[in-house]
Amino acid sequence: MATLEDGDMSTFGPELPAMFDGVKLAAVATVLYIIVRYLNLKSTTSPPEIIYQDTPLSRFLLKSCPLLTKEYIPPLLWGKSGHLQTALYGKMGRVNTPSPCGVRKFLTMQDGATASFDLFEARGEHSTGDDITMVICPGIGNHSEKNYIRTFVDHSQRQGYRCAVLNHLGALPNMELTSPRMFTYGCTWEYAAMVGSIKQTFPQTLLVVIGFSLGGNIVCKFLGESRSNQERVLCCVTVCQGYSALRAHETFLQWDQCRRLYNFALAYNMKKLILSHRSTLLNLNSTNIGDADLGRLYAATSLMQIDDSIMRKFHGHSSLKEYYEKESCVHYIKNVTVPLLLVNSLDDPLVHQSLLDIPRTLAEKMPNLIFALTQHGGHLGFFEGAVLFPQPLTWMDKVIVEYTDAICHWEKNRPACQRSSQQDMNSCLQSTEGTLSG
Repeated sequence: MATLEDGDMSTFGPELPAMFDGVKLAAVATVLYIIVRYLNLKSTTSPPEIIYQDTPLSRFLLKSCPLLTKEYIPPLLWGKSGHLQTALYGKMGRVNTPSPCGVRKFLTMQDGATASFDLFEARGEHSTGDDITMVICPGIGNHSEKNYIRTFVDHSQRQGYRCAVLNHLGALPNMELTSPRMFTYGCTWEYAAMVGSIKQTFPQTLLVVIGFSLGGNIVCKFLGESRSNQERVLCCVTVCQGYSALRAHETFLQWDQCRRLYNFALAYNMKKLILSHRSTLLNLNSTNIGDADLGRLYAATSLMQIDDSIMRKFHGHSSLKEYYEKESCVHYIKNVTVPLLLVNSLDDPLVHQSLLDIPRTLAEKMPNLIFALTQHGGHLGFFEGAVLFPQPLTWMDKVIVEYTDAICHWEKNRPACQRSSQQDMNSCLQSTEGTLSG
């Protein structure tokens, strides 16, 4: 049998450490590549892409809103990853979250449901001197106690805005349902009741409509459902909405950008929320939900399965397609005539890039609409910060208030002819632009 001599062993000696060093170097290089790739560190920062029609109003807004035209810079180490921006928002909401003090209001709906919203008074006078109320619709299953809502409300109060925040029906953990339904993707009943209550309680107030994610779909649908819904509304801002549930549901089943995992996580949270009300949904009269539906709910692993077994039945939709078609705002936005700012992020893992063609096309046709698309931000993240730690206020919080302030000043200085008549609109707009730019 052949054996290794001492001379042979000494030959291998110098090579083995070098080989192990090479393996270590390769492993480090691989880890660094994964980190750079996952954190998207090679991506460059840039100003948002702005799609709009050239009008006096849009020129004034872009001049008055530097955040829309200057570079958005997320935290250096992780802010370029849409996944981490989304995960941080989902887990923490915001950092150093304030605790604004509000009053909870309850409204009885025609079908016996009990809607609720929280009212937060302004902490000072608005820069225009006017009484202005932000009517806010949160994201899926959210309410006024969520950290990102509390941060935005606190910032808006400090700028002189009263804030009313809808609590989605069934979302508050300590509030039982009083009718056999919960909130859905596009039901505007509770939001309309809140807006009506604000108009009645504060006859002189002007309204700013704000919607986050699913809330963006609801507020745009609400405004487009009736011209009367736009009375006393100064403008509308939505952030990270998907515009069409029918077009989105197929993308939610794809593994691209881990969207299928997000779908599973959202379905898990939605399932827990529904099951927390299962006794009420089963025991109330006229309920459309039965034991078999709850059985399918237990087995559901996607939002589409939950929508098909439970959510569409709250309003008697015969199919999932009909439910998505009738509850999506894409069919209503064209009816909105007040100024609109639609904000999305290109790296939002929940909103497929194909859905962004909808606001892009609308902005090319509607002179009152501006579509702002950021390179980074994730889903409702939009954190800012130098290297690692994000700031309490996000780019999203600041840009909404900045845009709204600009609209308020534009409206304050509009010529009287614009308010009373649609005639000679162009000359009025030109006169307004000259007044404000001077």
